[in-house]
Amino acid sequence: MTASARLAELGIVLPEVVPPLAAYVPATQIGDLVHTSGQLPMVDGELIARGKVSENAEGVVDVETAVAAARQCALNALAAVHALVGIDSVQRIVKVTGFVASAPGFSNQAAVLNGASLLLGEVFGDAGRHVRSAVGVAELPLGAPVEVEITVQV
Repeated sequence: MTASARLAELGIVLPEVVPPLAAYVPATQIGDLVHTSGQLPMVDGELIARGKVSENAEGVVDVETAVAAARQCALNALAAVHALVGIDSVQRIVKVTGFVASAPGFSNQAAVLNGASLLLGEVFGDAGRHVRSAVGVAELPLGAPVEVEITVQV
């Protein structure tokens, strides 16, 4: 089954590519690899959440919201890939790198990044299995709670 057919089966429509916030491109191809820029959890030009991620503090982003944000980041990354080479040219997801704006003491970045990883597995099956880094950081652009970049083989 093609990736576009699987997306349709899942009821997922790839969003428009998020315009770059600075001097970079959303995705670039080198040989048979496509690398995306870091993607924020944007929908219609707005972040779906803002703030640092924590499991037990008020006034911050909870883990469930951060997981959904990571999923949206992955969708935005797939949109960047699709705009460059077409989603059906993806042979496998190679690597996911995720950054989580973490409140002091938060160490569950891996759970947050599962939002991106599980989506890629849903869409690409075994070809969606990938290596991954989940990194806690102090701040992300625009106050985003998570940022995700992917590398795919085409």
